[in-house]
Amino acid sequence: MNIRPIEAGDRDYFINMVHEFYRSPAVCHEIPDQNAERTFELLMHGSPYADCLIAEDDTGAPCAYFLLSLTWSNEAGGLCIWMEELMVEERMRGKGIGSKMIAAVHEKYNSAARFRLEVTEENPRAAALYRMLGFEELPYNQMIIDTPIGL
Repeated sequence: MNIRPIEAGDRDYFINMVHEFYRSPAVCHEIPDQNAERTFELLMHGSPYADCLIAEDDTGAPCAYFLLSLTWSNEAGGLCIWMEELMVEERMRGKGIGSKMIAAVHEKYNSAARFRLEVTEENPRAAALYRMLGFEELPYNQMIIDTPIGL
């Protein structure tokens, strides 16, 4: 297995997997289809706020993606890596890919002060993996307000 940065040739794979991710128990709601395309374009233009890794199987075919948001956290005292979306294809689950991708993020961002992620109650398998890797629950409720894009 190989883990590498996302490339222009990954467009269709990334967009399809994002749609699959947002229709899975990993999240509480779907997103507009165009969001995946906007995110891909952002990633292709080298944004300092986002990163994405792709895992390849033994044949070199993509089998997972890991979308990251990078931000400063005063609370943590440094760079915070939000592990936004980790999606492994069904055929490849249970083979340690999630653990390897998280390890790759830790290695790439080894000076980060915090690694943070969200997990739904409907995704206990992922929660178990994260706990095994040392993640702890935060006693926060999150609140959001979405605004129209471009206003």
